[in-house]
Amino acid sequence: MKRPRNTKKGFTLVEIMIVVLIIGILLAIAVPNFVRARERARAKTCVGNLKQLDSAKEQWAMENRADDGAAVDMTDLVPTYVKAEPACPSGGTYDTTTIGEDPTCSTGGEHAIGAN
Repeated sequence: MKRPRNTKKGFTLVEIMIVVLIIGILLAIAVPNFVRARERARAKTCVGNLKQLDSAKEQWAMENRADDGAAVDMTDLVPTYVKAEPACPSGGTYDTTTIGEDPTCSTGGEHAIGAN
């Protein structure tokens, strides 16, 4: 007597559901980490731009013998002290303020020169 052979090949519904569940768990772990890493990279880029502007401001002040409190505009710094006005990765704008004060970014507080 011949046994009937099961010639159907493929995955069962349970196997497919388990694979989808595993992929969902991996995405739930990976996506928030990716978002945090991207924001940290933007913050570090912003801090780097602020340090570059602060250095350019100090060079301008030394060459022009400007005292603390003297106003500095971005046009004073570009293109002599910085190649071009840096662009904020978060879409903000930079304010060079005055000599003796740290430049600021309009996007907020965590992008400070002292924050690393």
